[in-house]
Amino acid sequence: MEYYSWVLTFHVMSFMSWMAMLFYLPRLFVYHVENHDKKEFVEIVKIQEEKIYKYIGYPAMWATFLSGAVMLYLNPSLLEGGSWMHAKIFVVTLLIMYSLSLDYFRKELANETCEKSGKFFRAYNEVPTLFALLIVGYVVTKTFSLLFTLISLLLFCFIAYKIMQPKKGS
Repeated sequence: MEYYSWVLTFHVMSFMSWMAMLFYLPRLFVYHVENHDKKEFVEIVKIQEEKIYKYIGYPAMWATFLSGAVMLYLNPSLLEGGSWMHAKIFVVTLLIMYSLSLDYFRKELANETCEKSGKFFRAYNEVPTLFALLIVGYVVTKTFSLLFTLISLLLFCFIAYKIMQPKKGS
């Protein structure tokens, strides 16, 4: 347990770096899609998309995953305390899948084969916020609350619905 606090520190910093990419990359996708007619601008955005994913987000995702695994190895009792850790691991798995989906969209945008709209990416940009809310809620409270989870999901659905609505007057 001597090293646990250091591993936890690295885990939190890795998670923060990963989340920075998860929050910013879909916003770059919005700029990319909505400015497709401005070739020079899009070329700069493509470089930003690639660098933030390959050099920040992807390594930070793996650092978060591996440091989390080391924490569970050092303190296996985390898995015994209740369903909160299992819920966290489930949401982290969804977050990994979301992260990999960003690479898929990044490649589609780079190849100019992506047919998603700016509104889609605006709504998609809210997904990591939901996942971070759930993960942090479970970790801080050390409980799994179905009510908290459902309210979070409903809030996300409401926000995504509002984002996808046509603007008034258009």
